[in-house]
Amino acid sequence: MAGGELPLDVEEFLAWLASERGRSANTLAAYRRDLVGYCDWLESHGREPLTATVEDVRNFIDTRRRSSSAPASVARQVAAIRMLHRYLATEERRRDDPSVDVESPRVPAGIPKPLSEADIDALLGAVGADGPIPIRDRALLELLYATGARVSEVVGLSIPDLDLDQHLVRLFGKGSKERIVPFGAAASRALEDWFGPGGRALMVPDQWASRSDAEAVFINTRGRRLSRQSVWAVVRERARQAGIVTELSPHSLRHSCATHLLDHGADLRVVQELLGHASISTTQVYTRVSQERLLEVYRTSHPRAVRR
Repeated sequence: MAGGELPLDVEEFLAWLASERGRSANTLAAYRRDLVGYCDWLESHGREPLTATVEDVRNFIDTRRRSSSAPASVARQVAAIRMLHRYLATEERRRDDPSVDVESPRVPAGIPKPLSEADIDALLGAVGADGPIPIRDRALLELLYATGARVSEVVGLSIPDLDLDQHLVRLFGKGSKERIVPFGAAASRALEDWFGPGGRALMVPDQWASRSDAEAVFINTRGRRLSRQSVWAVVRERARQAGIVTELSPHSLRHSCATHLLDHGADLRVVQELLGHASISTTQVYTRVSQERLLEVYRTSHPRAVRR
């Protein structure tokens, strides 16, 4: 096996993930990288997934733990290996599952770092309206914050996914799961400006490169669908212009949306649906953020909270 090639059984597993489990292209690419590393290691020890033992799996994970890789990366690789071996056992490609009793490394629970509402106002206020690019950037940032959408969901948006009259957008999340999310007046005005004569129309090329580009909500100066990397660049540049020193990403706006909804009394289940979380436990991390912010405000504001 060379050049990142995988055994046929592993390729069939990845095809099964795509067709039967609906995994996204990004997830499949991550699994492929993880499994290439695993299969390369097995090959160097005279093994392959069909002959790997419990000891092989444990030794590989121990090797990864001792490397400089982040615990989250190792945990993801362990998850890919477990799914592969479960698939091989279920499909009767082998009699046992050597990964069944292997523990994943513990990943420290991180707490999202949302922007304050004042920072959000500063970020959005820093974007002018002097040309199609600022108009686009304003609409992009407003929509990210209004809906809590993932960057992949926003760059994948096509014009039919937007309902400007009802202030609704159709998002396609992980596993191509569809959800309808509302957005407010500020995002609606920004999108109307973007679709007005001074916005997107000025960036339309003489000839579209593809139908996907022609239908894209957000495009670049070449008339191509905006990329994930471009959205990251927009967020960082507009944050710099707003004087925000915190390192931002598009996901920061998703964190901020969720946290501010909970700060203002939104139900946890509603926030779960809006964000497209499969499990409520994923959404509950934002309640920790809100509680910590509440305690911080109390400690700094209540006259008898500070020791004298």
